[in-house]
Amino acid sequence: MADLILYQRDDCQLCDLALAVLAQAKVPDFDDGWIDDAPELEQRYGTRVPVLRDARDGRELDWPFDAAAVRRFIASTSTQAGSASA
Repeated sequence: MADLILYQRDDCQLCDLALAVLAQAKVPDFDDGWIDDAPELEQRYGTRVPVLRDARDGRELDWPFDAAAVRRFIASTSTQAGSASA
């Protein structure tokens, strides 16, 4: 399981754009979280998708985001993880 999850739904143009942004940001690995058939996810993310979530600390990056915002989001996670292990 990857540390990052992109919550999205089928036939979502914004989700397609988010996938392109993650590719542009060179995100190495992430899981897809499909909310369409999961009532608990639909309730939490229904109007917010796409959402990038860090499974390690629960932080979320709501759309709209660009490649720079994704890189900052990932970097801040790395910084937090580094300070937690120090």
